[in-house]
Amino acid sequence: MEEKEKETRLLETAFHLFTEKGIKDTSIQEIVDNANVAKGTFYLYFKDKYELRDILIAKKSQKLFKEALEALHKNYINNLADQVVFIINYVIDELAKAPTLLNFISKNLSWGIYNKQISRIYETTNDGENSVYALFLKGVKENNIPLKNPEVTLYMIIELVSSTCFNSILYQEPLPIEEFKPYLYEAIRNLIEPEK
Repeated sequence: MEEKEKETRLLETAFHLFTEKGIKDTSIQEIVDNANVAKGTFYLYFKDKYELRDILIAKKSQKLFKEALEALHKNYINNLADQVVFIINYVIDELAKAPTLLNFISKNLSWGIYNKQISRIYETTNDGENSVYALFLKGVKENNIPLKNPEVTLYMIIELVSSTCFNSILYQEPLPIEEFKPYLYEAIRNLIEPEK
């Protein structure tokens, strides 16, 4: 079995077990048994199951943002705030369709963009130019948007989405997600273009 295939099987198996049983109730032995690899192989890739969980969260959220960006590129949207709202709307809709994934990512959506430690440990889709981060910084610069710190603004947007949408999708608190979206999108637009 090729090394990359073993690593992929470990990731897929762990995601399945973590979402089915929970991280606490899943042992490394279970992961390797179900992935059909030796226990030593696990430790070639991951320090422990918590590092594996963190890598999975980063990978899953990166994948969501990458797919959202691909969908954005198929539409002609010029305004930066509209682009960000389009991406966020895409991610929210995908999470609403997949409560298991939403529960797994929990309130850690920003890890897909901001967890540099995980990105260094496990290079995934850091396409540089083709990322939400790059799109945002480029849009701020090209449109002369007077943000003190664009990186912090984007982080705040994603954290806001992550924490509020989790409760809105799963518990309809403070409102069901479709009713909540207009408030969220207005807040996002105000963060990007405060004077409007």
